[in-house]
Amino acid sequence: MALIRNYFFSETLQINTSMTIIFPQLQQVNLKMNQLIEKHGFPTLYLLHGLFDDDITWIRRTSIERYVDSLGLAVVMPQVGRSYYTDMVYGPKYWTFLSEEVPKITRTFFRLSDKREYNFVAGVSMGGYGALKWALSRPKQFMAVASLSGRIDIAKLSEDPLRVRDYKLIFDNQTVEDTENDLFWLLKNFNQNKSPKPKVYISCGIEDDLYGENLMFCDALQDAAFDCTFDEGLGGHEWSYWDQKIQDVLDWLVYHFLIP
Repeated sequence: MALIRNYFFSETLQINTSMTIIFPQLQQVNLKMNQLIEKHGFPTLYLLHGLFDDDITWIRRTSIERYVDSLGLAVVMPQVGRSYYTDMVYGPKYWTFLSEEVPKITRTFFRLSDKREYNFVAGVSMGGYGALKWALSRPKQFMAVASLSGRIDIAKLSEDPLRVRDYKLIFDNQTVEDTENDLFWLLKNFNQNKSPKPKVYISCGIEDDLYGENLMFCDALQDAAFDCTFDEGLGGHEWSYWDQKIQDVLDWLVYHFLIP
């Protein structure tokens, strides 16, 4: 297993930036996975960070590198600041960077699979929102998506005194509801494009202030005929919970998608 800090120039952002990548070594995975990788390239998990974090936080706060050691799964962790994975009104176009440039540029650097069945996205808090937004907006890119304690309803940022500055920088006075930045709107309009539905895994601790909106969104997914797994348990908005749950996400991915 190789841990790579990749510094590069982003054409979209027009700045030098970085992403962190966990890259498998073939001698550490089984023969069948080796054969899959040889034929299709490395299965890839895009793993998104939260509001206060960057591309190295998953490494610092969890044992993700150890958890994927023998899975044959590449993990790509980009950084997007406090953008909520959105093209900001007063800031860079982080949504375009994430959804268009990151997959393209990582596949020029590494032999990552471009096939939908071997691409996945997951995230925590703000990154949970970003992961769901990405999968629902670009369903032909991802077989599955996982959100850990996702900030589902970002329209509420405008009502939060601690987040109203973020909201202004991202959206100015624009509304989020009924736009492409609204997860419920994306879900409501999903079936119109007749795209394949990614499988969804949502986890949130029952002591988390975001528990209610996560449960509501999973119910909405199931009403829209998505395959949604909802995983709850004791825990708040904290890394001790997420370190445990990312292991469950990886088990879910391996069982459903990566066992040849």
